[in-house]
Amino acid sequence: MRTVHLHHRHEGEAPAMDLGLKGRTAIVCAASRGLGRACAEALAAEGAEILLVARTAGPLEEAAAAIAGAHGATVRWVAADVATDAGIAAVVDACPDPDILVNNAGGPPPGDFRDWDRAAWHRALDANMLSAVLLVRATVDGMSARGFGRIVNITSSAVRAPLPILGLSNGARAGLTGFVAGLAREVARHGVTVNNLLPGTFDTGRLQANFEARAAREGRPVEEVRAASRRANPTGRFGDPAELGALCAYLCSPQAGYINGQNIVLDGGAHSSLA
Repeated sequence: MRTVHLHHRHEGEAPAMDLGLKGRTAIVCAASRGLGRACAEALAAEGAEILLVARTAGPLEEAAAAIAGAHGATVRWVAADVATDAGIAAVVDACPDPDILVNNAGGPPPGDFRDWDRAAWHRALDANMLSAVLLVRATVDGMSARGFGRIVNITSSAVRAPLPILGLSNGARAGLTGFVAGLAREVARHGVTVNNLLPGTFDTGRLQANFEARAAREGRPVEEVRAASRRANPTGRFGDPAELGALCAYLCSPQAGYINGQNIVLDGGAHSSLA
């Protein structure tokens, strides 16, 4: 585990809106890049102390230094695979009493369910359901005892609008959603809220990799595939990870204490449903 601690803002940087998170401690998973990093950035900007978690040390160290430098935050990191018992133990040892837990993990590969054996399902469940459940188990009672806690799970808009090609993700993330529905109602009276963020197409490295794989399968230029997907969204664009990070930070604030057990879709309106 490493710590980066700086106390300055860049000259001319506007102060962040105060969400009452100064001094709060946060565990953020899959935080070296993409949506996890955006959540860590937003929480650090509000004065929270951050433990970044991901599997690879190099990108974590770089992310910690960048976030600390940009926001004057205390940022620690631990390289751990939270899909394993050893990884979860390392995270909890590094931050045993967090106020905030942001669960996040890259989705399993797309494909045809006929090709997935039991091992493939176990990998998906470990990464996208059980890792979050076990991190919650390790931290939620302490949050309840202290009278404040915020748990945010980053899942997928496919929970609301499943895609056949994403069967592993649909199943694992829907399982986490069902677990959260019961837990959120149990712990809210102790000042702990549990919510899910369901992102659609956000402009991340993973999205670009998916476009490249699709372009290769279909024999099309990757920019053509990317442009078609962008045009298909009602907004005509992809989501900016910072937009999801900002909402995550708000859900972690005392001001959001009456938002609980919710599945909040961030997809530019692509999911057409009244519910």
